[in-house]
Amino acid sequence: MKYQILLIGGNGFVGRVLARKLQTAGYSVLLPTRHLAAARDLRLLPNIHLQEADVNQAQVIQALCSQLTEQGAVINLIGMLHDRPAQPYGKFFQQAHVDLPRNIIAAMKANKLKRYLHMSALGADTNGPSMYQRSKGDGEKLVKESHLDWTIFRPSVIFGAEDQFINLFVKLTKIFPVIPLAHSTALFQPVSVDDVATAFIQSLQRPQTIHQVFDLVGPEIFSMADLVRFAARKADAPGWIIPLPAAIGYLQALAFEYGPGPILMSRDNIASMRLPNVLPSNGRDALTLDFGLARKRLESMLT
Repeated sequence: MKYQILLIGGNGFVGRVLARKLQTAGYSVLLPTRHLAAARDLRLLPNIHLQEADVNQAQVIQALCSQLTEQGAVINLIGMLHDRPAQPYGKFFQQAHVDLPRNIIAAMKANKLKRYLHMSALGADTNGPSMYQRSKGDGEKLVKESHLDWTIFRPSVIFGAEDQFINLFVKLTKIFPVIPLAHSTALFQPVSVDDVATAFIQSLQRPQTIHQVFDLVGPEIFSMADLVRFAARKADAPGWIIPLPAAIGYLQALAFEYGPGPILMSRDNIASMRLPNVLPSNGRDALTLDFGLARKRLESMLT
């Protein structure tokens, strides 16, 4: 069987929402995952075919692309938030944000495929202050130079029922009545996962989105402190905040990096927050102007 869509990263937060929208739109989707058991709910979608695969291997990407129709499209949602310090970035950012797009581009060309939708990030910049931003910027550069029919999406922080950002603070505010918070004034423009997924779907159907880069943002700007207070409201918890000086915040991030358990905040995250994660002053509100969406507000998470 030949598929219309190869959805790389389809078992993640954004991918699960997009997979369901692709199913509703009638697309046949090939969704590779290293953990079939973790995607058991997606098996119930009749147009979604799960295949156990490690997409970090170039030959695997080649094999996956060979299963698409001639007019098929590849969607890449893979992204990582943390890595060990290195220049210009660590090996995990290199693998996920640079090597993977390079392998996808090569595999698409080998299989005579043209349509490629690429998830980047607001603030991606080859010369950015953080490893994350630099690696995302280098990935974008590869896509733009690929000669494929590409579209790049650059969202701010994405929120939704299963996100790992707002919901992390919800969990923390339930446990700790007082939150020591580094870079409490850092700015974000959170965007709904449903709106992001809708932009991907529309782009598949609209040739005018080819060779376009779309900044995806929500209708409101929040500080980090605002987001923690919102999470506390959602958790029905106090959510008292103690802003930390930059130096203490740096030490806190260092402790998170090398401590047990998942990394809540890294030094590279702090470097990213030096720049507001909001629509640039000369930017275009793509969700409203190009995709005609009435963007969802963060408050929608409370209903």
